[in-house]
Amino acid sequence: MRQVAIILVNWNGWQDTIECLESLLNLDYPDFRIVVCDNGSNDDSLHKIRNWADQHGIKYVGYQRLEAETGGLPTVDPLLTLIRTDKNLGFAGGNNVGLRYAMARGNAAYSWLLNNDTVVEPDALTHLIERAEQQPRIGICGSTILAYGDRKRVQALGGGHYCRWIGLPWHHGRFTRWGGRGNQQRAEAWMNYVEGASMLVSMQFLDEVGLLCEDYFLYFEEADWAIRAEGRFRLGYAPFSIVYHKVGGSIGTSSNPAKTSYTSDYFNIRNRLLFTRRFYPEALPSVWIVIFGSLLLRLFMGKWDRVIMICRLLYGATDFSYEMLTEFRTRS
Repeated sequence: MRQVAIILVNWNGWQDTIECLESLLNLDYPDFRIVVCDNGSNDDSLHKIRNWADQHGIKYVGYQRLEAETGGLPTVDPLLTLIRTDKNLGFAGGNNVGLRYAMARGNAAYSWLLNNDTVVEPDALTHLIERAEQQPRIGICGSTILAYGDRKRVQALGGGHYCRWIGLPWHHGRFTRWGGRGNQQRAEAWMNYVEGASMLVSMQFLDEVGLLCEDYFLYFEEADWAIRAEGRFRLGYAPFSIVYHKVGGSIGTSSNPAKTSYTSDYFNIRNRLLFTRRFYPEALPSVWIVIFGSLLLRLFMGKWDRVIMICRLLYGATDFSYEMLTEFRTRS
Protein backbone atom coordinates (compact mmCIF):
# COMPACT_ATOMS: atom_id res chain seq x y z
CA MET A 1 0.00 0.00 0.00
CA ARG A 2 1.48 3.33 -1.08
CA GLN A 3 1.52 6.38 1.17
CA VAL A 4 -0.59 9.45 0.36
CA ALA A 5 0.05 13.02 1.53
CA ILE A 6 -3.30 14.77 2.04
CA ILE A 7 -2.88 18.54 1.65
CA LEU A 8 -5.35 21.12 2.98
CA VAL A 9 -4.96 24.89 2.64
CA ASN A 10 -6.53 26.90 5.45
CA TRP A 11 -7.25 30.61 5.35
CA ASN A 12 -9.37 31.92 8.24
CA GLY A 13 -11.42 28.75 8.16
CA TRP A 14 -10.38 26.61 11.11
CA GLN A 15 -13.94 25.38 11.75
CA ASP A 16 -14.18 23.98 8.22
CA THR A 17 -10.66 22.57 8.42
CA ILE A 18 -11.36 20.75 11.67
CA GLU A 19 -14.57 19.25 10.28
CA CYS A 20 -12.60 18.08 7.24
CA LEU A 21 -9.86 16.62 9.46
CA GLU A 22 -12.44 14.72 11.50
CA SER A 23 -13.77 13.10 8.34
CA LEU A 24 -10.22 12.22 7.25
CA LEU A 25 -9.62 10.38 10.52
CA ASN A 26 -12.36 7.95 9.42
CA LEU A 27 -10.69 7.05 6.11
CA ASP A 28 -10.35 3.32 5.51
CA TYR A 29 -7.13 3.80 3.52
CA PRO A 30 -4.32 2.57 5.79
CA ASP A 31 -1.35 4.78 4.91
CA PHE A 32 -1.70 8.55 4.75
CA ARG A 33 -0.35 11.72 6.33
CA ILE A 34 -2.18 15.05 6.58
CA VAL A 35 -0.54 18.40 5.85
CA VAL A 36 -2.35 21.64 6.72
CA CYS A 37 -0.85 24.77 5.17
CA ASP A 38 -2.11 27.92 6.88
CA ASN A 39 -2.14 30.77 4.38
CA GLY A 40 -1.52 33.67 6.74
CA SER A 41 -4.78 33.42 8.70
CA ASN A 42 -5.58 36.19 11.17
CA ASP A 43 -8.24 34.25 13.12
CA ASP A 44 -5.83 32.18 15.26
CA SER A 45 -6.51 29.15 13.05
CA LEU A 46 -3.35 27.22 13.84
CA HIS A 47 -3.88 27.59 17.58
CA LYS A 48 -7.45 26.29 17.22
CA ILE A 49 -6.30 23.33 15.12
CA ARG A 50 -3.50 22.51 17.60
CA ASN A 51 -6.00 22.57 20.46
CA TRP A 52 -8.26 20.20 18.54
CA ALA A 53 -5.34 17.82 17.89
CA ASP A 54 -4.33 17.88 21.56
CA GLN A 55 -7.89 17.11 22.66
CA HIS A 56 -8.03 14.10 20.33
CA GLY A 57 -4.56 12.80 21.16
CA ILE A 58 -3.31 13.36 17.61
CA LYS A 59 0.44 13.75 17.24
CA TYR A 60 1.51 16.70 15.12
CA VAL A 61 4.51 18.79 14.22
CA GLY A 62 4.65 22.46 13.21
CA TYR A 63 6.98 24.12 10.72
CA GLN A 64 7.59 27.49 9.17
CA ARG A 65 7.38 27.52 5.38
CA LEU A 66 11.10 27.37 4.54
CA GLU A 67 11.74 24.57 7.04
CA ALA A 68 8.80 22.58 5.67
CA GLU A 69 9.81 22.96 2.03
CA THR A 70 13.09 21.19 2.77
CA GLY A 71 11.21 18.23 4.29
CA GLY A 72 11.27 19.14 7.97
CA LEU A 73 12.79 16.80 10.54
CA PRO A 74 13.50 13.47 8.80
CA THR A 75 13.07 11.40 11.97
CA VAL A 76 9.70 12.93 12.88
CA ASP A 77 6.71 11.44 11.04
CA PRO A 78 3.40 12.33 12.74
CA LEU A 79 -0.07 11.93 11.28
CA LEU A 80 -0.56 15.71 11.12
CA THR A 81 1.84 18.41 9.96
CA LEU A 82 0.98 22.09 10.39
CA ILE A 83 2.80 24.61 8.18
CA ARG A 84 2.69 28.37 8.70
CA THR A 85 3.22 30.23 5.41
CA ASP A 86 2.85 33.69 7.08
CA LYS A 87 1.22 35.06 3.92
CA ASN A 88 -1.84 34.45 1.77
CA LEU A 89 -0.20 32.64 -1.14
CA GLY A 90 -3.46 31.77 -2.89
CA PHE A 91 -4.73 28.34 -3.87
CA ALA A 92 -1.69 27.29 -5.88
CA GLY A 93 0.88 28.86 -3.58
CA GLY A 94 -0.56 27.31 -0.43
CA ASN A 95 -0.85 23.87 -2.01
CA ASN A 96 2.64 24.11 -3.48
CA VAL A 97 4.12 24.56 0.00
CA GLY A 98 2.51 21.27 1.02
CA LEU A 99 3.58 19.58 -2.22
CA ARG A 100 7.20 20.69 -1.76
CA TYR A 101 7.11 19.30 1.77
CA ALA A 102 5.77 15.93 0.55
CA MET A 103 8.24 15.77 -2.33
CA ALA A 104 11.20 16.63 -0.10
CA ARG A 105 10.29 13.86 2.35
CA GLY A 106 9.98 11.34 -0.50
CA ASN A 107 7.66 8.92 1.31
CA ALA A 108 4.43 9.49 -0.60
CA ALA A 109 3.50 8.12 -4.02
CA TYR A 110 0.52 10.46 -4.30
CA SER A 111 -0.67 13.78 -2.94
CA TRP A 112 -4.38 14.40 -2.44
CA LEU A 113 -5.18 18.11 -2.77
CA LEU A 114 -8.42 18.58 -0.89
CA ASN A 115 -10.31 21.79 -0.18
CA ASN A 116 -10.55 22.48 3.53
CA ASP A 117 -14.30 23.15 3.24
CA THR A 118 -15.03 19.55 2.32
CA VAL A 119 -16.11 16.40 4.15
CA VAL A 120 -15.23 13.00 2.66
CA GLU A 121 -16.72 9.52 2.77
CA PRO A 122 -14.50 6.93 4.53
CA ASP A 123 -13.68 5.14 1.26
CA ALA A 124 -13.09 8.30 -0.82
CA LEU A 125 -9.31 7.96 -0.91
CA THR A 126 -9.40 4.19 -1.49
CA HIS A 127 -11.46 4.65 -4.66
CA LEU A 128 -9.13 7.39 -5.92
CA ILE A 129 -6.10 5.15 -5.46
CA GLU A 130 -7.85 2.20 -7.11
CA ARG A 131 -8.62 4.23 -10.23
CA ALA A 132 -5.13 5.73 -10.40
CA GLU A 133 -3.54 2.30 -10.07
CA GLN A 134 -5.75 0.88 -12.85
CA GLN A 135 -4.25 3.27 -15.40
CA PRO A 136 -0.64 4.25 -14.67
CA ARG A 137 -0.77 7.27 -17.02
CA ILE A 138 -3.43 8.97 -14.93
CA GLY A 139 -1.64 12.00 -13.49
CA ILE A 140 -4.63 13.64 -11.76
CA CYS A 141 -7.75 11.81 -10.58
CA GLY A 142 -10.95 13.49 -9.45
CA SER A 143 -13.88 12.58 -7.21
CA THR A 144 -17.64 12.90 -7.31
CA ILE A 145 -18.16 16.34 -5.75
CA LEU A 146 -21.57 16.79 -4.12
CA ALA A 147 -23.02 19.83 -2.37
CA TYR A 148 -22.49 19.78 1.38
CA GLY A 149 -25.96 21.17 2.08
CA ASP A 150 -27.78 18.98 -0.46
CA ARG A 151 -25.95 15.70 -0.73
CA LYS A 152 -27.70 14.60 -3.89
CA ARG A 153 -26.85 17.73 -5.89
CA VAL A 154 -23.82 17.27 -8.12
CA GLN A 155 -21.17 19.97 -8.34
CA ALA A 156 -18.84 17.96 -10.55
CA LEU A 157 -18.33 14.39 -11.69
CA GLY A 158 -14.55 14.33 -11.64
CA GLY A 159 -13.98 17.54 -13.52
CA GLY A 160 -15.30 19.42 -16.50
CA HIS A 161 -14.71 20.93 -19.89
CA TYR A 162 -13.12 24.31 -20.49
CA CYS A 163 -14.39 26.09 -23.62
CA ARG A 164 -11.63 28.27 -24.99
CA TRP A 165 -13.95 30.43 -27.12
CA ILE A 166 -15.90 31.85 -24.18
CA GLY A 167 -13.20 31.37 -21.56
CA LEU A 168 -15.41 29.44 -19.16
CA PRO A 169 -15.36 25.96 -17.62
CA TRP A 170 -18.40 23.75 -17.20
CA HIS A 171 -18.29 21.04 -14.53
CA HIS A 172 -19.42 17.65 -15.79
CA GLY A 173 -22.77 16.73 -14.23
CA ARG A 174 -23.35 20.21 -12.80
CA PHE A 175 -26.88 20.77 -11.46
CA THR A 176 -27.84 17.10 -11.89
CA ARG A 177 -28.85 14.74 -9.07
CA TRP A 178 -26.54 12.00 -7.83
CA GLY A 179 -28.05 8.57 -8.33
CA GLY A 180 -25.22 6.54 -6.87
CA ARG A 181 -23.41 5.84 -10.13
CA GLY A 182 -21.26 7.93 -12.43
CA ASN A 183 -20.28 7.17 -16.01
CA GLN A 184 -16.52 6.99 -15.63
CA GLN A 185 -15.70 6.54 -19.32
CA ARG A 186 -17.98 9.36 -20.45
CA ALA A 187 -16.62 11.75 -17.82
CA GLU A 188 -12.98 10.97 -18.60
CA ALA A 189 -13.58 11.37 -22.34
CA TRP A 190 -15.31 14.72 -21.89
CA MET A 191 -13.33 16.50 -19.19
CA ASN A 192 -10.17 18.49 -19.85
CA TYR A 193 -9.56 19.48 -16.24
CA VAL A 194 -10.11 17.92 -12.80
CA GLU A 195 -12.23 19.89 -10.31
CA GLY A 196 -9.88 21.40 -7.76
CA ALA A 197 -11.85 20.55 -4.62
CA SER A 198 -10.42 17.01 -4.82
CA MET A 199 -7.37 16.13 -6.93
CA LEU A 200 -5.24 13.03 -6.41
CA VAL A 201 -1.89 13.77 -8.06
CA SER A 202 0.88 11.26 -8.66
CA MET A 203 4.43 12.11 -7.71
CA GLN A 204 5.49 11.11 -11.23
CA PHE A 205 3.16 13.83 -12.54
CA LEU A 206 4.75 16.38 -10.22
CA ASP A 207 8.25 15.34 -11.27
CA GLU A 208 7.47 15.67 -14.99
CA VAL A 209 4.90 18.50 -15.18
CA GLY A 210 5.81 20.51 -12.09
CA LEU A 211 3.83 22.29 -9.40
CA LEU A 212 0.70 24.39 -9.72
CA CYS A 213 1.18 27.73 -11.48
CA GLU A 214 1.07 30.54 -8.90
CA ASP A 215 0.33 33.34 -11.38
CA TYR A 216 -3.45 32.96 -10.95
CA PHE A 217 -3.76 33.15 -7.14
CA LEU A 218 -7.33 31.85 -7.40
CA TYR A 219 -9.16 29.90 -10.17
CA PHE A 220 -7.87 28.34 -13.41
CA GLU A 221 -4.94 26.53 -11.76
CA GLU A 222 -6.52 23.12 -12.48
CA ALA A 223 -7.01 23.90 -16.17
CA ASP A 224 -3.45 25.23 -16.42
CA TRP A 225 -2.10 22.06 -14.80
CA ALA A 226 -4.10 19.82 -17.14
CA ILE A 227 -3.12 21.60 -20.34
CA ARG A 228 0.56 21.52 -19.36
CA ALA A 229 0.28 17.74 -19.01
CA GLU A 230 -1.42 17.10 -22.36
CA GLY A 231 0.15 14.23 -24.27
CA ARG A 232 1.98 12.94 -21.22
CA PHE A 233 -0.71 12.14 -18.66
CA ARG A 234 -4.40 11.31 -18.58
CA LEU A 235 -7.10 12.70 -16.32
CA GLY A 236 -9.04 10.17 -14.24
CA TYR A 237 -12.36 10.00 -12.43
CA ALA A 238 -13.26 7.74 -9.50
CA PRO A 239 -17.10 7.81 -9.33
CA PHE A 240 -17.37 6.27 -5.87
CA SER A 241 -14.89 8.67 -4.28
CA ILE A 242 -17.47 10.94 -2.66
CA VAL A 243 -16.57 14.43 -1.43
CA TYR A 244 -19.08 16.94 -0.03
CA HIS A 245 -18.13 20.55 -0.74
CA LYS A 246 -19.41 23.75 0.86
CA VAL A 247 -18.31 25.94 -2.09
CA GLY A 248 -16.63 29.28 -1.76
CA GLY A 249 -17.45 30.14 1.84
CA SER A 250 -14.28 32.15 2.43
CA ILE A 251 -14.13 34.02 -0.90
CA GLY A 252 -17.76 34.45 -1.91
CA THR A 253 -17.89 32.20 -4.96
CA SER A 254 -21.31 31.99 -6.59
CA SER A 255 -22.79 31.23 -10.01
CA ASN A 256 -25.12 34.19 -9.42
CA PRO A 257 -23.37 37.51 -10.36
CA ALA A 258 -25.49 39.37 -7.80
CA LYS A 259 -24.05 37.23 -4.99
CA THR A 260 -20.46 36.92 -6.13
CA SER A 261 -17.87 38.74 -4.02
CA TYR A 262 -15.61 41.40 -5.51
CA THR A 263 -12.56 39.18 -4.95
CA SER A 264 -14.17 36.22 -6.70
CA ASP A 265 -15.35 38.40 -9.58
CA TYR A 266 -11.93 39.97 -10.01
CA PHE A 267 -9.89 36.78 -10.15
CA ASN A 268 -12.43 34.95 -12.28
CA ILE A 269 -12.35 37.62 -14.99
CA ARG A 270 -8.65 38.44 -14.63
CA ASN A 271 -7.64 34.80 -14.99
CA ARG A 272 -9.90 34.13 -17.96
CA LEU A 273 -7.88 36.76 -19.79
CA LEU A 274 -4.54 35.55 -18.42
CA PHE A 275 -5.25 31.89 -19.25
CA THR A 276 -6.53 32.73 -22.74
CA ARG A 277 -3.49 34.87 -23.57
CA ARG A 278 -1.20 32.10 -22.37
CA PHE A 279 -2.74 29.08 -24.11
CA TYR A 280 -5.42 30.19 -26.61
CA PRO A 281 -4.56 33.67 -27.97
CA GLU A 282 -6.69 33.00 -31.05
CA ALA A 283 -9.76 33.01 -28.76
CA LEU A 284 -9.07 36.43 -27.20
CA PRO A 285 -11.59 38.36 -29.34
CA SER A 286 -14.52 36.10 -28.43
CA VAL A 287 -13.50 35.95 -24.75
CA TRP A 288 -13.21 39.75 -24.70
CA ILE A 289 -16.78 40.01 -26.06
CA VAL A 290 -18.11 37.62 -23.39
CA ILE A 291 -16.40 39.59 -20.63
CA PHE A 292 -17.77 42.82 -22.08
CA GLY A 293 -21.19 41.22 -21.67
CA SER A 294 -20.33 40.64 -18.00
CA LEU A 295 -19.49 44.34 -17.73
CA LEU A 296 -22.90 45.31 -19.12
CA LEU A 297 -24.61 42.99 -16.64
CA ARG A 298 -22.78 44.60 -13.69
CA LEU A 299 -23.69 48.00 -15.11
CA PHE A 300 -27.35 46.98 -15.20
CA MET A 301 -27.11 45.78 -11.57
CA GLY A 302 -25.55 49.09 -10.49
CA LYS A 303 -22.29 47.47 -9.37
CA TRP A 304 -20.09 50.42 -10.35
CA ASP A 305 -16.97 49.16 -8.59
CA ARG A 306 -17.19 45.96 -10.70
CA VAL A 307 -17.67 47.97 -13.89
CA ILE A 308 -14.49 49.96 -13.17
CA MET A 309 -12.62 46.78 -12.30
CA ILE A 310 -13.65 44.98 -15.51
CA CYS A 311 -12.73 48.02 -17.61
CA ARG A 312 -9.26 47.98 -16.07
CA LEU A 313 -8.90 44.28 -16.80
CA LEU A 314 -10.09 44.58 -20.39
CA TYR A 315 -7.53 47.28 -20.98
CA GLY A 316 -4.64 45.28 -19.61
CA ALA A 317 -4.41 45.92 -15.84
CA THR A 318 -4.10 42.25 -14.89
CA ASP A 319 -1.07 42.42 -12.63
CA PHE A 320 -2.71 43.03 -9.23
CA SER A 321 -1.59 40.82 -6.38
CA TYR A 322 -4.06 39.94 -3.63
CA GLU A 323 -2.55 42.65 -1.41
CA MET A 324 -2.79 45.24 -4.20
CA LEU A 325 -6.40 44.27 -4.86
CA THR A 326 -7.26 44.69 -1.17
CA GLU A 327 -5.61 48.13 -1.12
CA PHE A 328 -7.44 49.17 -4.29
CA ARG A 329 -10.77 48.07 -2.78
CA THR A 330 -10.04 50.06 0.37
CA ARG A 331 -9.34 53.23 -1.57
CA SER A 332 -12.18 52.90 -4.09
